[in-house]
Amino acid sequence: MVKMKKIGDDRIAGKQNMVLVAVWLCLFVCSAMASVTYDRKAIIINGQRRILMSGSIHYPRSTPEMWPDLIQKAKSGGLDVIQTYVFWNGHEPSPGQYYFEGRYDLVKFIKLIQQAGLYVHLRIGPFVCAEWNFGGFPVWLKYVPGIEFRTDNGPFKAKMQGFTEKIVSMMKAEGLFEPQGGPIILSQIENEYEGVEYDIGTPGKLYARWAAQMAVGLNTGVPWVMCKQADAPDPIINTCNAFYCEDFVPNTNYKPKMFTELWSGWYTQFGGAVPYRPAEDVAFAVAIFIQKGGSFVNYYMYHGGTNFGTTAGRFVATSYDYDAPIDEYGLLREPKYTHLKYLHNAIKMCEPALVSADPTVTTLGGNQEAHVFHSSSGACAAFLANYDTKWSVKVNFGGGQYDLPPWSISILPDCKKEVFNTAKVIVPSFHAKMTTITTFSWQSYVDETPTADGDSTFSATGLYEQLNVTRDTSDYLWYMTDVVVNANEGFLKTGNYPTLTVMSAGHALHVFVNGQPAGTVYGSLANPKLTYSQQVKMWAGVNRISLLSVAVGLANVGTHFETWNEGVLGPVTLSGFNQGTRDLTWQKWSYKIGMQGEKLGLDTVSGSSSVEWSDGKFISQKQPLTWYKTTFNAPAGNDPLALDMNTMGKGQVWVNGQSIGRHWPAYIASGNCGQCSYTGWFQENKCLSNCGQPSQRWYHVPRSWLKPTGNYLVVFEEWGGNPSGISLVKRTV
Repeated sequence: MVKMKKIGDDRIAGKQNMVLVAVWLCLFVCSAMASVTYDRKAIIINGQRRILMSGSIHYPRSTPEMWPDLIQKAKSGGLDVIQTYVFWNGHEPSPGQYYFEGRYDLVKFIKLIQQAGLYVHLRIGPFVCAEWNFGGFPVWLKYVPGIEFRTDNGPFKAKMQGFTEKIVSMMKAEGLFEPQGGPIILSQIENEYEGVEYDIGTPGKLYARWAAQMAVGLNTGVPWVMCKQADAPDPIINTCNAFYCEDFVPNTNYKPKMFTELWSGWYTQFGGAVPYRPAEDVAFAVAIFIQKGGSFVNYYMYHGGTNFGTTAGRFVATSYDYDAPIDEYGLLREPKYTHLKYLHNAIKMCEPALVSADPTVTTLGGNQEAHVFHSSSGACAAFLANYDTKWSVKVNFGGGQYDLPPWSISILPDCKKEVFNTAKVIVPSFHAKMTTITTFSWQSYVDETPTADGDSTFSATGLYEQLNVTRDTSDYLWYMTDVVVNANEGFLKTGNYPTLTVMSAGHALHVFVNGQPAGTVYGSLANPKLTYSQQVKMWAGVNRISLLSVAVGLANVGTHFETWNEGVLGPVTLSGFNQGTRDLTWQKWSYKIGMQGEKLGLDTVSGSSSVEWSDGKFISQKQPLTWYKTTFNAPAGNDPLALDMNTMGKGQVWVNGQSIGRHWPAYIASGNCGQCSYTGWFQENKCLSNCGQPSQRWYHVPRSWLKPTGNYLVVFEEWGGNPSGISLVKRTV
């Protein structure tokens, strides 16, 4: 028995060794095969050319609880890839202090994508634009000594490289790049830089080349791209972002033709109408790109989401819906979602021919043509296009006749049967409904104008730039100064009071004289700077002028971020005195960052007990600088929720201490909201809605932020509104 046992042990040991060798060989082979490369036709994953359909979903613009459903809907919609930026200012709010939790749990987001069987395009940037506050840069970066943004500048390159390496190291540590068995098949360095490079010249060219070399040197094992960067050096792939990219050509003939941002709609700005893009035209933009040799298409956005807190860029609305196939709340936007799903199915049926051959182009009429792909294996696919914007046509092709609506492309995966036409929408349209389910009983607290000698104030000579003082810790900065009026001033007798003129770099300004409101002015995305000029009532003796300067996000695109300003920069003058005009610009000013309610934490239950609130008939209405609070229970069901803020002016909203974002329903949308045809070239002002209405009326309340009972809701109102009109609504289709 002992001998038999010994022989058996040897056999077992031998088998175990063979298994170990087999496992090692498998790992070696699998590792060798787990590769991402490219040629002129396509991205090549594990040796196979792929036509890839992708969609942008930005993880901080939704909640972790929403991510699995969004990713599954993207997969069901026919996507292969999820594309996202990495948001530097969310991950490194202070130098060297990193945050990767909650909505910023990047690793969790990528692993969920992997679990769904999809790939990831990780756009590290770290400049993102994206209508995101400061373009994704942390504000502290502006105050690094000697820094110049996005140019051949040592301090900037050191910080940029440090963050890029941080993200790449995290991804490697988690095994998330494709050669490691992960889902990341592409990475992006920088973002839409060629315009900046053109503006600044040689330093821009040097910086772009450095950024490319730095990225490639990180050895991720996957290709890097630079979008809108015609001179992207090898091996970086230059790619296209636009409404249409069919005529885009990579800068060398061995790189694939990639469309990293096909704009599925457009963003909403406060004061602007709400843009939308017809499903027929989005499908047309995809099909015309594919028929001309494109192999990668990404929808920007596939789900836009919400700019929670103060993450929105300058004058960008809290909603980042973008008219995407999945709406802000996670619901399917029909017919866009399913129409594009059918398009993806049709393109996938053509994949063997598309990745194996170049198209043969044949004219079918004055504005019609066929793009036909024949592979050596016998696969055939045809795209029949009608570029006429007015007329449907019948074309003859391959012995058959095909009806092509205006501005449309038909797809024939076998060169015979049409399975999809970009303009033939067979999916019903569903329009979302907002249904009131809860109204509220409020309490109020008025946040009065501060005093020069109050808590957290400081004084200095002259006017300070706002961001330099606040460092973006609050939207609000008080500028306060005193004006002494002699008893013999003529206006005290005539009532023809002095005119106060204030020049500001933006973005909004509330003026108070002796504690009383004296007017409000605000800018726009196109013109953020503003001027206040009104007569103000003053009395003999000391008069206090208090200017509340309000930021509405930081600009997210442009050159030389380090030079951008906001707030009251002057001049500030008072005209109408006996001796003419007084220049107040260089006199003593006192400053206070933020509202007193922010300092006290009135957005939290614990902080709210620090002040006395009014209720019942004593509630303040139409009163500026007022805080409102209430509690409510979470409604039953799973329908997405929002706040209807239609009766309010401007301010911010919190639920259980988490910021929903800025509200501004009093900013009425301007624009031309006439009829819109899907035909013809699209641009962001072609198709608009909501003209003459608030740019944004409803504000998303994530269900995961709610408790079953006792939810704490706080509104800070700058202008003055009627809180009794606020309601909780559910969104259904």
